[in-house]
Amino acid sequence: MKIETNGISLEVAVEGEGDAVLLLHGFPDTHRLWKSQVPALVDAGYRTVAPDMRGFGDSEKPEGVENYFILHATEDLKGVLDELGIDRVHVVGHDWGSATAWVFASLYPDRVASLTAISVGHPAAFQGAGFEQYARSWYMFMFQFEGVAEQWISRNDWEFLRLGFGGSTDVEERIEFLSRPGALTAALNWYRANVPPQSWISEPPALPPIAAPTMAIWSSGDVALGEDQMTGSQKHVTGPWRYERIEDVGHWVPTDAAERLNELLIDFLASV
Repeated sequence: MKIETNGISLEVAVEGEGDAVLLLHGFPDTHRLWKSQVPALVDAGYRTVAPDMRGFGDSEKPEGVENYFILHATEDLKGVLDELGIDRVHVVGHDWGSATAWVFASLYPDRVASLTAISVGHPAAFQGAGFEQYARSWYMFMFQFEGVAEQWISRNDWEFLRLGFGGSTDVEERIEFLSRPGALTAALNWYRANVPPQSWISEPPALPPIAAPTMAIWSSGDVALGEDQMTGSQKHVTGPWRYERIEDVGHWVPTDAAERLNELLIDFLASV
């Protein structure tokens, strides 16, 4: 379904009944990232709300880097919840969806029943994770070069996506969406708006601590994100904290460790 929010149109997949779970994908995905979680959550008695984030999938792709600042995304989500009549929601995010989930839970604590962050830690913990994380994040610097990054990622039949980030089972689907006119630039604008080079030497963002029960999930095969940026997120959470490490799985936990993630989500949501 299409939902008009914050001046743009978002594609949002809604299924099931019960307490709402907001599922937020990142780069370079769509709401289809959660195709294994949605049936499990619906069967467990939850209502799933999975948008294509701005710039991705079938959602609108406004031009201009400034339109991809993360606060625009949090406003998008607030509008989606308002339109659907949802007062409080369990928020689950992966990659940029996780970064957005941290900020949303910080700024709108009255709307968040719980937070599950997958792969990406709190923005301040990410920024403060040190040289190892900077080395893992080398691609974020390459993404800053407009035109060059687009050519680099798509060359050799999208070799970067096929081999980078530890690979993934759903790479062909991702390539199909990014091949649409303007889609790759829109996706890269998330990096250009939120992690420009100067952000690595500036003070970390000052955000209110997370009051909601929080589960953080990191996978040991993630070549892009280190464990410290996730475990270090605990200092930014005042609510109950739970940390789960999944062994021998790469960056795309929702697809490549679907069964384990479903078990963790259903157990965690039932406990809060």
